Parts: sequence; structure tokens; C-alpha cells
Amino acid sequence: MPPEQWRAYGDRARTQPQHWYNGKTYSFEELAELRAENHFDQECTDEKFQSRFDACQKAIAHLGETLGQVKPDVCIILGDDQHEAFLDDHMPAWAIFNGSSVDDAPSEGNARDATIDNAPKSRISQPTDAALGEHLIGYMTANEFDVSRTNKLPEGRRGGTIGHAFYYFYRRTMNNKAIVNVPIMVNTYYPPNAPTAMRCYKFGKALRQAVEAWDEDKTVAVLASGGLSHTVIEEDLDMRILEGLQSDDVAKLTDYPDVRFRAGTSEIKNWIALAGAMSGTGLEPKIVDYVPCYRTEAGNGCAMGLAEWV
Repeated sequence: MPPEQWRAYGDRARTQPQHWYNGKTYSFEELAELRAENHFDQECTDEKFQSRFDACQKAIAHLGETLGQVKPDVCIILGDDQHEAFLDDHMPAWAIFNGSSVDDAPSEGNARDATIDNAPKSRISQPTDAALGEHLIGYMTANEFDVSRTNKLPEGRRGGTIGHAFYYFYRRTMNNKAIVNVPIMVNTYYPPNAPTAMRCYKFGKALRQAVEAWDEDKTVAVLASGGLSHTVIEEDLDMRILEGLQSDDVAKLTDYPDVRFRAGTSEIKNWIALAGAMSGTGLEPKIVDYVPCYRTEAGNGCAMGLAEWV
């Protein structure tokens, strides 16, 4: 999101009826009063908006360069679906895509699609690995994860095209030349069947074992999209999660009541699943950057975490 839009986006938060913070909900006024001593108003200047935006773009470019250097044969992408494909009439906890391609399309009326998001000009197909998807479904099922499978996305809100947690990688780190991939959609947003943090970690560990058991001589990268904390930033939670990632400390990653993971902050579960997948690989975690992008005096915003294991 270009920095000149941040203030207007923050103003939307003032009209929203509830804000999740530390496992509870507050009105905007209650949240602003509760967090007044943090002086978040001092974080909401045009200069800080610009500097934080620039830091995000630099870190995103770095991750794209890393992906280009590694040149994996296939990527597994963990991300959440926010009613883009799956609606409440069918909301799987995990859905593994096993089609041979998936469609991406620009979002109607999204002004930043054509600039920052690098959206394609029209609907296009991106390559996916049906064989790896089929293998993952079978392996995870055999290891007692009841996953859903789909080789064609439902219409949802995007007409059967992939959601933003996935197309962000296609556009920003792959420049619309997507590496063959397998999307795994995680229901982080919608209780009561959202997997817990510990369940996500265990899912990630089983996912790594599934890759190791795959009878193909291919390099596989595992990517995770989403969070850290938002739409209310909780830096203390983010720091504990980042420490858990760096040290593979399962308690720091999972020892929370599930109510801590609500709204955008729930997307941290994708990172936790990735941490499980990286555990035991010998790859070293590196925090590329952490950028808390505040938009209001109540601490609304999005905390951008960017990390890699190489």
C-alpha cells in the first residue's frame, strides 16, 4: 500500500465496531485510551510512513533476490484464504491444491494492484504441481491430518482465482513468472475450525517429512504469507514469535490461548507452520526486517515481518 494511502486506511479503523487486541475486543475509543501511554500518534507522520514503506520494499526485493538465487524447482505456499475462494458454506481447516494450474486476476477497483502489487493486466494461469499436491494430500492424510483437496478453486469472491496470500508471491517475488507451486490454504481467520498454533506447527513438521518422502529429484522451497500482528499491532507478541522462529523454541511459537490469534494476527499461524517445516532441516533462520507500520493513535496498522531460511 503506497504511504499516501495509509492515513485514509487508518481512518477506516475508527469506524470499525471491534478491534482485537491481546485476545479481547475493544471499540476504537477504548483501544486508543488503553494504549494512550504508547504515544502511537507520534508514529503516524508522513515521514515515518514513507521510511517504513521504503524499508518494506527493500526487504521484499531482498526475498525476491533470494528466491531467484535458490531457483527451486517447485514451491509450497502456505497462506490463508479470507473468503476469497472458500465461504462459510464450506470452510476447510486445510485445503491442498492439486490442479495443474491456478488462475490469477487483478482485483476490480483495487488502485494499488497496477502499481505496488504488480498485478497482471488480465486473468492469467499460473503453473501448479498436481503430482506434488496429490502426494502431499496422501501423505498428510496417512499421518492423521484431515485435509481437503481441490483441483479447481470455487467461485468465492474472486471468481475462482487465487487469493492475495498467494498471488502476492506470484507478483512481487516472481514478477508474474510464477515458479511451479502448490498452494495450501490454511483457515486462520474463521473459528471454530481454525487450527491451533500447535496444530499448525505439527502440520509443518509433517509437511517437511512429506517433502522428504517425495520420490522426485527436485528442490522444494516452502513459503509462508501473512502477518505478523495486524490490524492492531502487538509488538510484544511479534517479538516473541520472531525469537521462537530464530531459536526453534516451540513454546514461544505455540504457547498461547487460541483467542490471541484473531483478525489479521491469525496469519502468524502460517509462519508457525513454516517454522515446523524448517525444524530439523539445518537451514539457518534470518530475520530480514521487522517493520511495525502504524496508522492510528490506537496502534492500528500492520506489522511487516520478513524472514528467510537459507
